Amino acid sequence: MKKVLGVFFLVLVVGVLGVGIGGCTTYNGLISARQGVDQAWAQVETVYQRRADLIPNLVATVSGNANFERSTLQAVTEARASVGQVKLPSGQAPDSSESLRKFQAAQDSLGSALSRLLVVAERYPDLKASQGFRDLQVQLEGTENRITVERQRFNEMVGGYNTRIQRFPTLILARLFNFQPKPYFAADPGAEKAPKVEFNFNSPQK
Repeated sequence: MKKVLGVFFLVLVVGVLGVGIGGCTTYNGLISARQGVDQAWAQVETVYQRRADLIPNLVATVSGNANFERSTLQAVTEARASVGQVKLPSGQAPDSSESLRKFQAAQDSLGSALSRLLVVAERYPDLKASQGFRDLQVQLEGTENRITVERQRFNEMVGGYNTRIQRFPTLILARLFNFQPKPYFAADPGAEKAPKVEFNFNSPQK
């Protein structure tokens, strides 16, 4: 009888240890997945900040042309300011679709204002010929491409994380420790292609 109880106790201990180790592994996997999402979000913020940092130099360069449309410059300046008004938790990805929607709306508004400025700049040959302006255009093009890449990467990380916390039996621990789904960037029609910023400096003026 004692041997039977001993074996039963041993099996019980091994089972408890196995569940405990499995639970720790699962929990650590959830932590890693969530950190992956936060790291991807940090990259998104970095490339958007790079674009914002280019704007003062761009506005200053364009402002050097006395005839440049003031309303266009004002729209860019105001859109950049509105981006700074969207407050998100520091160091982590947004937890709600609404907060991400506000962030995306502000960034899209800034992107549209920038596109308008660059289109208007095509009408000013002297501005287009400026080396400083051309350098800023190249930097903006590269930044817009990086924004698209980092947003796609963020969505991929969110997809992996959201799938993980919904799978059984991981979802038990996910709910126990309050691992919540993360929102995705919404894709507009044609958003799968990076915005193309092109300036044909060598084309003849009409």
